[in-house]
Amino acid sequence: MSITAAQVNELRKVTGAGLMDCKKALTETNGDHEKAIDYLRTKGLAAASKKAGRAATEGLVGSYIHAGGKIGVLVEVNCETDFVAKNENFQAFVKDIAMHIAAASPLYVRREEVPEELIEREKAIYREKAKESGKPAAIIEKILDGQINKFFGDICLLEQAYVKDPDKTIQTVLNETIASIGENMTIRRFAKFVLGEGLAKKESDFAAEVAAAAGV
Repeated sequence: MSITAAQVNELRKVTGAGLMDCKKALTETNGDHEKAIDYLRTKGLAAASKKAGRAATEGLVGSYIHAGGKIGVLVEVNCETDFVAKNENFQAFVKDIAMHIAAASPLYVRREEVPEELIEREKAIYREKAKESGKPAAIIEKILDGQINKFFGDICLLEQAYVKDPDKTIQTVLNETIASIGENMTIRRFAKFVLGEGLAKKESDFAAEVAAAAGV
């Protein structure tokens, strides 16, 4: 059966699980709201929502260095207690998230951080493309919703497919880790550094170099 955005949003509101997890739960349960909640609970995803309101002010700044020191990532992940911050599973999660960022290059942690003007610009591009195809206005808006969600999935860390398991989003992995560890956790911020990025590189004149070497 067809699952509507309203059904997904309602389930997300109740459970706190990610959009893709809610959609999958509803698909697996043929749109049955109560069964979808049970489905998420069995996966440990709904349980994470119960912890979501608790303050997470401890944590860890993790790092990942790749390509012989040419790419580096710092990421801050918060938890509730210093005890959990020292937990091996928590530290491994932070390391994995830093590695994912190095590979997937997200621009934001969550869609709420994406500037409205950037979203509107993307919508305008998608809308114009759809109009050129001659599709009706109602269809265009549905296409637009799908394209914008894909856009968020490309640039927002929590909505990206996890590089180590593409069947899961980062939000899913985060929820599973919360359920496993038993504390609220949040990915607060990150920074990716690429060696030489933004610097003007010197253009070499190969012909001149050959001539100089030959003493011309």
